[in-house]
Amino acid sequence: MEFVKLTSDTIKQQLLNLRQIVFEVTDSCNLKCKYCGYGEFYGSYDKREERNLSFEKAKSLIDYLFSLWKDSNVDFYNRALTVSFYGGEPLLNISFIKQIQEYLETTYIDYLDIKYSMTTNAILLDRYMDYLVEHKFSLLISLDGDRESQGYRVDHHGTNSFDRVFKNVKLLQEKYPDYFETNVNFNSVLHDRNNTTDIYRFMKHEFGKNSMLSELNTSGIREDKRNEFSKVFQSKQLDFYRALSDYPQLINEMFYDVADTKMLYLYLEQFSGNLYRYYTDLLVDKSQIPYIPTGTCLPFSKKIFLTVNGKILPCERIDQKYVLGMVDEEKVVLDFDKIALFYNTVFEKIEKQCNKCYRNKFCQQCMFYISDVEEGGVCHGFMNKEEFDQFVLSQKRYLRKNPQLYRRIMEELSIY
Repeated sequence: MEFVKLTSDTIKQQLLNLRQIVFEVTDSCNLKCKYCGYGEFYGSYDKREERNLSFEKAKSLIDYLFSLWKDSNVDFYNRALTVSFYGGEPLLNISFIKQIQEYLETTYIDYLDIKYSMTTNAILLDRYMDYLVEHKFSLLISLDGDRESQGYRVDHHGTNSFDRVFKNVKLLQEKYPDYFETNVNFNSVLHDRNNTTDIYRFMKHEFGKNSMLSELNTSGIREDKRNEFSKVFQSKQLDFYRALSDYPQLINEMFYDVADTKMLYLYLEQFSGNLYRYYTDLLVDKSQIPYIPTGTCLPFSKKIFLTVNGKILPCERIDQKYVLGMVDEEKVVLDFDKIALFYNTVFEKIEKQCNKCYRNKFCQQCMFYISDVEEGGVCHGFMNKEEFDQFVLSQKRYLRKNPQLYRRIMEELSIY
């Protein structure tokens, strides 16, 4: 089946239905984490120059989007829009955050249901928690577990950040318990100094919460750092298997954050015949829908990301060389035709692999994580028939061992 070509209208439609704006508030950080995506292992980002995103650039993007919605007669009244703040460490530029919040709520609050979110290392949380609570920010706090687990999250003097972060998070929990329960979540990066079991037990004991587990990004690694990176890297799936004593409980508690459960859901969605993600899926024959190579999101289908340098990207997780547009203090430059051409060109390069891959119906591979994708790089998620047959058997085995997951998947993740 031929893949569907993106058009300028495809790109525009995603922006018309945009649900999240992410601002890179600053490229400065008060920590120097060894494995940071902007750190020593990687070479796929703009040079960190202790720059802050200007309010004028952010305002330009906000006004551009609002004008686009208005001119296109989109019903944006009471639209839910999440405005997210990212870094660096965003609390280092709190003045920008307050400016954006004030501008939105004096200019667009009558049209939009605005929510705020932030990813933070919590070093400055004690200074600004009152403001964050007042405006109901959703916080994603980076904490890898106990003191030993936090060993790679150090300040610029090499001092472990655990004591300061733990103290601030505990202060937030004690001062605003209701807010902490509803608005605070954690992200823990797996590496060679922690593990799934210890993170789970620590977070449950100290905060009564599960932490989202993340692997180190395997894309954009510097060649001279590959050996060192491999020593630090830990596979989320393999580490989960080592948690033998807590295995059943972790499957239940972590649920969709368990790699095998997520893959089981995707498998059931495509092959069970009675599972759908959205009600509209009931109205169409999926086999007749043209597909998009890889599991790459349509540009701006989930969010739009603005860097401190005024670059527009589809999200904050990819190489900053993949620029889709630019913003300065006066205007936004987004060429929908050029964006569509870029995506279509890459899709054409990788289409042959996708057509031969037996799991292309539920591919999760973002094309921006494929090395040399613009030259038709090799996708490491590719499966031939034999590999796919083994994969199907593994899904059935996993479900047989954990039959309770079927009901949870059906009731919590799907329409059936």
